[in-house]
Amino acid sequence: MSAAPIRVLLVDDEPMIVETIRMILDFETDWVVDTCTRPAEALERLNGEPYDVVVSDFLMPEMDGVEFLGKARERQPHASRILLTGYADKGNAIRSINEVGLYHYLEKPWDNQALLLILRNAAERSRLLREMDETIKRLEASDRRLADLRSRLIREFL
Repeated sequence: MSAAPIRVLLVDDEPMIVETIRMILDFETDWVVDTCTRPAEALERLNGEPYDVVVSDFLMPEMDGVEFLGKARERQPHASRILLTGYADKGNAIRSINEVGLYHYLEKPWDNQALLLILRNAAERSRLLREMDETIKRLEASDRRLADLRSRLIREFL
């Protein structure tokens, strides 16, 4: 895993929800936790530093959580996306998984220990995906260099 601290973005139109989760994470972890109460503000933040995990409420005034997480996926495809909702709606869970590659669907009220475990696993997943992509890019670059070398050697000795 990377030495950089885990970064989490929390988005919920209810300030008490984001502050509660922030307090839990501040107490239990050394992660960087950013909070937003407006999806538009959160999308701006996603244009900057990479996040490991993005947690969004489902029902928000500007846009719903599925739409927001879809836009988050476009900006930061490696970030694990978690939908937080007060409504047990399996249809939206399935839609979210299919549309935005949702990592987890979490219902309010949540269990703090379960929340921590889900976020830790989500962050590890994100870091592993980034590491895998970097490894693939290095291998592809090595493959191109080898192909170029092979071509030069063939031209030189034929």
